[in-house]
Amino acid sequence: MSGKNHPKANLTRRQLQILDFIRDYRDRMRISPTLDEIAESFKVSKITVFEHIQALKKKGVVSTEKNMARSIQIVEDEPPENALPILGRVAAGAPIEVEEQAEHVRIDEILRIRSGCYLLEVSGTSMIDSHICNGDFVIVDPAARPENGQKVVAALEDGETTLKSFYREKGRVRLQPENAALEPIFVDKLAVRGVVVGVVRRL
Repeated sequence: MSGKNHPKANLTRRQLQILDFIRDYRDRMRISPTLDEIAESFKVSKITVFEHIQALKKKGVVSTEKNMARSIQIVEDEPPENALPILGRVAAGAPIEVEEQAEHVRIDEILRIRSGCYLLEVSGTSMIDSHICNGDFVIVDPAARPENGQKVVAALEDGETTLKSFYREKGRVRLQPENAALEPIFVDKLAVRGVVVGVVRRL
């Protein structure tokens, strides 16, 4: 949708500024800002921010949920079926109390999933020391440029495709297995099929 009928075309300057702040905050922090944080940034009262958010909701630009401090979502960016509530923290040691109020986090934000990503099932144990196990699924971003230490899916010259940690070295690339029993692979030429951005495991 474009032109004057698009919701953004009806926003005031301040509403656009608040919308941009929410988007930038979510990009940086991976969660939504609270009303207090928005108010502090714009040097206005929380009531004023609340009124702007209500106006943005009426115009179909953002959505919120009751009794959730960080529930502001930008509607155009939000696939509702892809968001799960965070209900607090769970201790792996001594018990702690789970918070009653929830915030929502999109799964694609946690795993850095974007358009074009795909899944591959892992076969073997060469990455076991990085907790990537046989039968797991890795989420692969084919558009990402690999950096040293990242896990990549790489095609070797013999046609084999492998999952390894990527390291550029002088005049070559080292593909490092994360298994102390295995040796690294050194190659001069390499076709990287994508960078691993997440791991999914069936329980």
